[in-house]
Amino acid sequence: MDFGFTIAAYAVAAVLFILSLGGLSGQESAKRAVWYGIAGMAIAILATIIGPGQGLWLVSLIMIAGGAAVGYQLATKVQMTQMPELVAIMHSLVGLAAVFVGFNADIMINNLSSLFAENGLALGAVVEGTRHTAIGLPKALYSELSSFGQLIAKKTSIEITILRVELVLGIWIGAVTFTGSVIAYGKLAGKVDSSATQLPGGHMLNAAAAAGSLILAIMYLNDAGSWTLVLLTLLALFIGYHLIMGIGGADMPVVVSMLNSYSGWAAAAIGFSLGNDLLIVVGALVGSSGAILSYIMCKAMNRSFVSVILGGFGGGGGEQMAVEGEQVAIEADGVASALNEADSIVIVPGYGMAVAQAQQAVSELTNKLRAKGKTVRFAIHPVAGRLPGHMNVLLAEAKVPYDIVLEMDEINDDFPDTDVVIVIGSNDIVNPAAQDDPNSPIAGMPVLEVWKAKQVFVSKRGQGAGYSGIENPLFFKDNTRMFYGDAKDSVSKLLPLID
Repeated sequence: MDFGFTIAAYAVAAVLFILSLGGLSGQESAKRAVWYGIAGMAIAILATIIGPGQGLWLVSLIMIAGGAAVGYQLATKVQMTQMPELVAIMHSLVGLAAVFVGFNADIMINNLSSLFAENGLALGAVVEGTRHTAIGLPKALYSELSSFGQLIAKKTSIEITILRVELVLGIWIGAVTFTGSVIAYGKLAGKVDSSATQLPGGHMLNAAAAAGSLILAIMYLNDAGSWTLVLLTLLALFIGYHLIMGIGGADMPVVVSMLNSYSGWAAAAIGFSLGNDLLIVVGALVGSSGAILSYIMCKAMNRSFVSVILGGFGGGGGEQMAVEGEQVAIEADGVASALNEADSIVIVPGYGMAVAQAQQAVSELTNKLRAKGKTVRFAIHPVAGRLPGHMNVLLAEAKVPYDIVLEMDEINDDFPDTDVVIVIGSNDIVNPAAQDDPNSPIAGMPVLEVWKAKQVFVSKRGQGAGYSGIENPLFFKDNTRMFYGDAKDSVSKLLPLID
């Protein structure tokens, strides 16, 4: 199979990936967009296994079958509440692949250098009267090389240097992505403390590790040896670990998006090392879209993008304001009475709704209230849940109409005219301390101003401070009542009481 078929197939796959990414921007087109992505990946895999460099069929088929089996198991068994940590751990695999490909490229360069030297040649030195160095190598030896080896053997000295720069970047970005994603997974899954913690020395340790990585990269490019890559990898692994450990729970949605960007750039680096145009295109798409999404989310949270990616620079300082008052509980009949009397109702979903799998009950409540002629809408904060778009997906799964699901900027001005707000499992995104307390860790973050409504009911398991550990003055306000209990059970109790 020649390169023409592979290039054409890669071009088609790239177009499908672009259509997939574009379609994911809207809920109604998202399902079609997923099929575009599936078709693009199927074409890419087929073109790769039957294109130039084909071989190792048994190994390839076993790996494809194994990956498909794992993917099927994850798709059918992982709950929506586990999607954020699943995405994070998948990013780690991309990073690890970039590290392996980088080291493989270095090993191949070293082996070819030895092979060329044994035949009185120099890897990268242009043979007079020829276009490629490989023509100077005995044909029998050249034909025994792998497709990757033949690709490198044809490179000039300048191209070899560029490849070495690419593999250094790929290894460094991949290693940072790997440990960063593992720690993000641990925080999201509750296996690692979600608070921002750093070793003594804090950001200076990160800066020193980054400087050390740069020095080692320069030494490697000046032929100091492969040991520099090993040390560089260890420093990058530390940076990934320490950066994400230094980011608190409130910023974890941004972290997931940021790691998505890192994994994209790692994939692009793999593409450059392997000479695979499709990997470069896809990696650039993922890397740039992830970076843009991270920036948009940081802007929505009034966070510095540089602050977040550097592992928690900035944030609130000093003693936080004391919260006065007490949390007043209410039972289901009290909430139902308020809903029956209300004309305008806004529901604010959060991660607690996902944990309780309450979206179906919430959808039933919405349908029942709308059937009585009441105006019911949903308010979605850009970082609600622990993954961008997390709440939108849950509501779409429960068949909540798209047109009543509104973003923060679309609905925030309507709260003063709202009769009842029901907050289901949200904390930071409805926290007035973001506006009132300059020392709060979320100071300046735009929030849903639910406290401006006539009545606020908060569905919450208990009196804890939530995932990020930040106390919420909303729970103590005079117009707020705490509707304690599992969100699904609590909402289900309301259904027969709506008359």
